[in-house]
Amino acid sequence: MRRFRFLTPALLLSLAAACAPGGPKILTLMTHDSFDISEELVAAFEAENDVEVRFLKAGDAGTALNKAILAKDAPLADVFYGVDNTFLSRALDEGIFEAYSSPLLGSIPQAFRLDPEQRALPVDYADVCLNYDRAYFTDHDLQPPQSLEDLLKPEYRGLLVVENPAGSSPGLAFLLATIGHFGETEYLAYWQSLRANDVLVVNDWETAYFTEFTPSGGSRPLVVSYASSPPAEVVFAEQPIDEPPTAAIVADDTCFRQIEFVGILKGTEQRRLAERWVDFMLSPAFQEDMPLKMFVYPVNPEAVLPEVFVKHAQIPDRTAQVSPDQIARYREAWIRDWAEVVLR
Repeated sequence: MRRFRFLTPALLLSLAAACAPGGPKILTLMTHDSFDISEELVAAFEAENDVEVRFLKAGDAGTALNKAILAKDAPLADVFYGVDNTFLSRALDEGIFEAYSSPLLGSIPQAFRLDPEQRALPVDYADVCLNYDRAYFTDHDLQPPQSLEDLLKPEYRGLLVVENPAGSSPGLAFLLATIGHFGETEYLAYWQSLRANDVLVVNDWETAYFTEFTPSGGSRPLVVSYASSPPAEVVFAEQPIDEPPTAAIVADDTCFRQIEFVGILKGTEQRRLAERWVDFMLSPAFQEDMPLKMFVYPVNPEAVLPEVFVKHAQIPDRTAQVSPDQIARYREAWIRDWAEVVLR
């Protein structure tokens, strides 16, 4: 069976140094840990472009971006995928990307194209929402919360786990949902009340979902995850199931839409191949592969969704809104103030 080349930074450097001339060129994609892709798609891209593609997984989205910024004078990869709209301004301000106007951008709705200079190109989107364990709420004869305000009620004390927004993109998206809903002057009071109601904060989504969430053996039946997480439960169930054991809460203003981008890292020596990879990520073939690999939605409207998404994924009618300009201007202050209230 073919295995992807998932690298650590140290191994990447050693392999690059040892690479013999005359073989296929190497293209390295730096990503967050949740990146996945079908083997046959990678093989087809490699064969068509006479290239070997290597994947450098670098932690959660915020952590991966930090590593890319720290290495911008000697980049560890040619392309970076996974920066989202909550961290986008930081990536652009740090100047880690080279502009590229992909010919496939014309197929992408303008709402997803947040960088007018085309340094970061949209690839996918997902709605960060509260998820709940259906069995827990049935067994405890408890109605799942239907609003952010509901989370403050005594019956939900000690039931919620969230991710730290300083390093986790879904954690930051949920923080922005509270800011969009309560406003810049009231969101900290809300978080003070959440803390008083025994909210649990962990570093990343993997810990929240696969360690603390009750379907994974944890003690928290409410978790910040994605509206597309329930279809994943169906796909990965050990035994076939008709309904997911979890559900998303998609009431108005409880979710935040996360858009992920790809960019060519400044200083790449494989510019042409990097362009081809970006085009590939925007193409229907890759876009149709993503839902069942990373459980996100394609931005290319020509991509066809899998049936399990159509049947089980929920799309909120109205997400909480915080403008990209506000995020760029206040993100670090919001995170700092949040930490002082919640983590002190």
